[in-house]
Order: sequence, then structure tokens, then C-alpha cells
Amino acid sequence: MRLLPKLQRRSAAALAFACAFAGAAKAEPLLTSHVPDAVSSHQAPFLGAPDPARELQLAVALPMRDQAGLDALLRQIYDPGSPLYRHYLTVAQFAKRFCPTEADYDAAVRFFGNAGLRISDISANRYIVDIAGSVADIERVFHVRMGLYRHPTQLRAFLAPDREPTLDLAVPVLHVSGLDEFILPTSRAIHDTAPGAHGGTGSGPNGNFLGSDIRAAYYGNGPLTGAGQSLGLMELAAYNMADVTTYFATYGPPLATPVNGISTDGTNVACSKKCNDSEQALDIEYAISMAPGLTQVQVYVGKTAESVLNRMASDNTSKQLSTSWGWHEDLATDDPLFKEMAAQGQTFLTASGDYSTLRASGQWPEEDANLTAVGGTDLTTSGAGGPWAAETGWAHSAGGPSVDKTISIESYQLPFINSANGGSATLRNVPDVAGDANGDNTICAQGRCDGGWGGTSFASPIWAGFIALANQRAAADGKPPVGFLNPMLYRLAGGVKYHSILHDEKAGVSGKYHATKSYDLVTGLGSPTGKALIDVLAP
Repeated sequence: MRLLPKLQRRSAAALAFACAFAGAAKAEPLLTSHVPDAVSSHQAPFLGAPDPARELQLAVALPMRDQAGLDALLRQIYDPGSPLYRHYLTVAQFAKRFCPTEADYDAAVRFFGNAGLRISDISANRYIVDIAGSVADIERVFHVRMGLYRHPTQLRAFLAPDREPTLDLAVPVLHVSGLDEFILPTSRAIHDTAPGAHGGTGSGPNGNFLGSDIRAAYYGNGPLTGAGQSLGLMELAAYNMADVTTYFATYGPPLATPVNGISTDGTNVACSKKCNDSEQALDIEYAISMAPGLTQVQVYVGKTAESVLNRMASDNTSKQLSTSWGWHEDLATDDPLFKEMAAQGQTFLTASGDYSTLRASGQWPEEDANLTAVGGTDLTTSGAGGPWAAETGWAHSAGGPSVDKTISIESYQLPFINSANGGSATLRNVPDVAGDANGDNTICAQGRCDGGWGGTSFASPIWAGFIALANQRAAADGKPPVGFLNPMLYRLAGGVKYHSILHDEKAGVSGKYHATKSYDLVTGLGSPTGKALIDVLAP
């Protein structure tokens, strides 16, 4: 679970300074930087001031405590030889040991409330305070001037502060998400409308796959349905439930799973008519298709990724979580949340990206070492609704060594790195596993149903649905949830059971990487085989 901290530039010194003067309410620096390089280097021309009445939604993170102790605990939780193996923490236990103190968190909440900002949400883990306020109020409280700047590479303007924020608060603050718009969140869904793009062995129109085809390929017709399990999806935009109901009414099976939208910061969870909800709809449709008996799907929607991630962790109601969004890297704020999820027995999966390289696909969050990155494959079944027949690496599956050079390789991944796969022996390598991503899937979104959809956006919720099946089996046997997948999967892949539990894709090229025997930078360790994998995940 080792991950080198990246508290950009001043973090250690700022934390010491803030703690030393905890009794004084004067303007204190935050522990991470917030001004985009394009602004500080004057590469982005200043266009003017934003509307002072414009409302901003921000997520304020306080620093967690004893990260070294947390790393040591995670090693024990995921070591089969440890007496703490799969002895997960509750949210309250995690907060008591590793999160900000009640006094610090309450002081921060009071400060922002007294400063005239609206408290959108407070969290059980005491890590993030969601706040909202006008540009004028944000400028006053954070001692900045917000500006509109011309993006140096995109045809748009972006909002950003002109200087590093400070706060008249005696409690150290790690980071404030949402202060700038230099990098916008993006979904990983791809729609291929080219002639001939709609071919496949699925039971949907023109041979496109349906979610039921994917379930049949990766699980079969066994009794597990995800019953008793809650599955969480991270979304950074609203969705139209009418699209989801249309999908299941048109293609089946009958929709029996409640879909519960959760706003993490006051953002609307629902849109109507032909809103752009392709990512959100496909996540819901394919997760439920893999596990049609789920007790619920929780669709978390927020303005910032950190607000959503924190709510997913502090709720701790869904033990299988998925995102297919990419956003601006904030390692210092996000990585502690991924560790919290692992400590609580939550499985967090993310799409690896769709443009062959991590940099081209958007470099976050798949590089983080404390989650499971899912690459893409080109799946073939024996026919409509039939079992798995063959699978190769998908031509656009993003992979490679971490772009962030501070993210080190984990010890369990190191034995799989060789000259054949071209991985790094010092940096984290992506992806870990893979699933169907070729452009021959059917979804209902934006008010219509059609095929030609693909991307690792599909692979991540497919895996989340599969983990729900494993966790159903574990619960029935009185066992704990699967939790963080990587330590177990790499350990199992290094043994004699590898080819019985994972489909090892040995063919396919994506960019400069080739699918090879065993681990590779296109498909990771491979795709799920069904019952055999469930048997070892939930013994």
C-alpha cells in the first residue's frame, strides 16, 4: 500500500507552521498548492473578473493523521498470514485513529459557517467540509482574487485564483477542491458511429452486446445476483432515470434494483429529456446487468471528485464502488480516501482510460496504487447470450507506468514486470485487470437507445457488478467482503490457479504496448472467469 506523499511543495513546513500557531487566528497557508501553473507562469492570459454573485461549490479537506500507521495496518489487513486479515474498520473506528480530531473538524465547520459560507455537507469521517458561496465571499474568506483566464490549449476560459489561498483559521487545511477549472472532469465513454462499428456476437441490435450478454460471458447462469449488496457509482454529472428504465424495459431483465441518487454537495442528481448522461446511464445499466438482484445502486453525484469520494467512504454502505471519470490529480487529498475505503473493506474500481496512454486519457485516478484500475478488452462470445469464447486486448486500452513519478510500484506487482510487457520496475503500472470495452455495446442514454458504445467506462462497472456477486457469496458463508482487490489478485496470479480464475489475454496491441502472457500494460492480469474467481475471492 506504499504511496509516496505529494503534498505539493510547502506541505510539511506549512503543517508544522499551522500546528505551532494553532491558537492564533491569522491568515495561514494551506498545505497544498492551488494556482494552476498556466496562471502562475503567465501562460494563460487574464480575461477579466467573474460575476461576483456566481456560486462556487468547494470541498475543504483537513489533513489525516498517522498515515504511516495506516499503511502498516493496511498491510496487515491484506496479509492472509496476519491475525488482522480482513478485519476491516468501521467509519467511526477509522475516524478515531486516522482522521482529523473532532475539535479541529468542528472548528473548521464553525469557521466557514461564521464566515458567511453555506455548509453543504459534513461527513462522518471528519475529513471534508463541503461549502458553497459566491465568488465575492470565496475571495473574502480565502484572501484571493478569482479570475477568468484563456486556456492555453483549449478553446475555453477557465476560473482560477490569482494567488495561493490563506485562511484566518487556526486549524491546518490540506486542500480546497473546486477553486479552479483548469482541468475539467471527463467521462471515459466512447461512441463509435463509423460504418461497420456495430458488429459483435451479442443479442442486441446489429450484434451489439447487452449487459445480460456480459453477465453470461463473465459469470454464466449461476444463482448469484448480488442480492443483499449495495453498489456505489461515482458520477460528476446528473442522470436521467428514464433512460435506465427504458434500457431494462427494452432489453431486460426487468428492473428490480432501486437506483438511489445521492447529492454530496447540493448538486442536482437528476436531469431530464436529452441531457448528456451517457456515462452515468451506462454505469447504472451495466452494473445492474451484471448483478440484477442488487439491493440498491447508490449514484453519488457532486461537483468535485473529492466530495463524492469522501461521501462514498464515510457512508460505507456500498462495498463495491466504481468510477469511469477522470479528473485533475490531487494525490494528497484523494489517496487517503482510497486507503480509507481499503481499510473499511470497500472495493474501489476505476476505468484505466481510452486513448492508449495514461497521459492522453487523463492521468487520474487510475495511477493511484490504492485502487484497482480496469483496462479494456475485445470480447467474443459463442453467440447471443452465450458463454465466453475469446478475448484480446482492446486497441485503445490505456496503460503504462505512472505519469506521476512519486507513485512507486507495489511489492506484489513487481514480480510480474519483465521485458515482454515493458512495465516499470520502480513505478506503479496500469491497468490491474480488464473487461469488455470494444465499441459494440448497447446503452440507453440521452433519450435514445443505440449501439456502438465502448470504452473502459464499461469495464469498471462490469467488474463492480462481478464483485457484488463475490460479496453476496461471502456474506452467505459468514465471511467479510472482498475489499481491495490488488494484493489478493496479484498473489493468486503468481500461483497455479492463475489461468483458472482469470482470462489471460495474450493478443492485442494498444499504442506501444502489447498484450502478453501473464501481466501486461493493455489488460493487466486479465478478465474474470466466473465461478472459479468467485470461489477464491470469497472462500
